Order: sequence, then structure tokens, then C-alpha cells
Amino acid sequence: MGYVYGPVNSRRLGWSLGVDLTPGRVCSLDCIYCEEARPTAVLTCIRGEYAPAKQVIEEIRARAVPGLDFITFSGSGEPTLHSGLGEIIAVIKDLGIPIAVLTNSTLLNQADVRRDLDLADLIVPSLDAVSQDVFEKINRPCSSVSVHDVIEGIKAFCNVYKGRIWLEVLLVKGVNEHPQEMQKIAEIANTLPIERIHLNTICRGTTVKKIEPVAKDILIEYKKLFNIPVEIFV
Repeated sequence: MGYVYGPVNSRRLGWSLGVDLTPGRVCSLDCIYCEEARPTAVLTCIRGEYAPAKQVIEEIRARAVPGLDFITFSGSGEPTLHSGLGEIIAVIKDLGIPIAVLTNSTLLNQADVRRDLDLADLIVPSLDAVSQDVFEKINRPCSSVSVHDVIEGIKAFCNVYKGRIWLEVLLVKGVNEHPQEMQKIAEIANTLPIERIHLNTICRGTTVKKIEPVAKDILIEYKKLFNIPVEIFV
């Protein structure tokens, strides 16, 4: 079984080699908008070696070609669930290719996870809600995760990490895009030492069918809430 895919032309990260450390849909969330377009198979917050670290490293080395913008840890689940993430990042640093990790932020309140991310060049944490009821509706978390944990984890990580941080906010029509929730998200985001915000909506298949994207003109209006540079993706 392979754990590395691409390179692919990513809308946000350029020419990117993808790494899937949690194959088989292992995740701490079961987001209604997930582009895997299938439910999370293992909903957990327990870290483990969900893919053999040695094989992952070998595959990355074999497929890392010149001209890559990033090696990106993302894939079909939450990459920070992999207990060997820090080791893998440390070993492949000598390739000289920037390393990005896309995370749903649910484990950032754990010190070991923050340490594992320390050598990465770019972290893209997600924040789709601030209210617990909205968080549960859009992200459908593992039972041990609260939106408070997510927010405090992002804050703690931002306070110690020395690399680049781009915050991702994904909006779904009628779920988390009402003005009150957006104002709360912006209030949190505006306090963070981050480089930019990616304001996204649905553009591909989703886990829950018949949910709808937010119109671009609404995203443009919400962009005004943020003091940090915002890029809109539709």
C-alpha cells in the first residue's frame, strides 16, 4: 500500500507531494464537507503508527522530485494522529523541500503534537466554528474534543511555533456561515500571530450530500471582518 501521492497541483500550495499518514479514513473529526466524500471510518483522538514510518520515509525519498513547492502531510485523515510525525519530518528535512502540515487543530492542545510540528515550515490549522453547537454540526468531532480545546490548542501552538501559519476557515451554507458565528471566528483569528487566512467553501464532493457552498460575494463581505490578509477560494 502506498502512502505518498502526486505530485499534484494544489490550489493553495502549488506543486505538492502529498503524504497520507492515516489511510483508511482515520480522523478525529467526521466533517460534513470532507472532500474524501465518505464518512470517517475510525473516529479517534488516540495517536498511533497508522502507517509504517520507515515505509513512508522511503516513499517520500523515492518520489521527491526537483521543483516541488511542498511536501504536504494531509491525506484522508488527520496527520497529527500519527505518533511518528515528528520523526518523519526530522528525517526528510535533508531533502531541502519545504514541509507543510494541514491539520484540523484537534490535537494542537497536546504538547507532544506541538513538538512534532516544530520542524515543519508551514502549518495550516483549521477553525470552522467557535460555538460548540456549530462545531458539532459541521465538524462532528470525536467525543473527547470540544471547540474550546481546538481554540486553546491553536492559541498555544501559535505562541511557540516559529514557522509560517495560514489559518483555514471553511464555510457551508446554512451551517456555520451566519454573521454571528463569523464575527466570533474573526475575533479569535484577529488575535493570532498568523500570516494569512484561507476563506474557503465547498468546491468538490462532500461526505454529507446536498450541502451547499457559500456564494463568493458573501465570502468577500466576510473578508472585511479580518485584520489579517485573507485569500478566498471557491
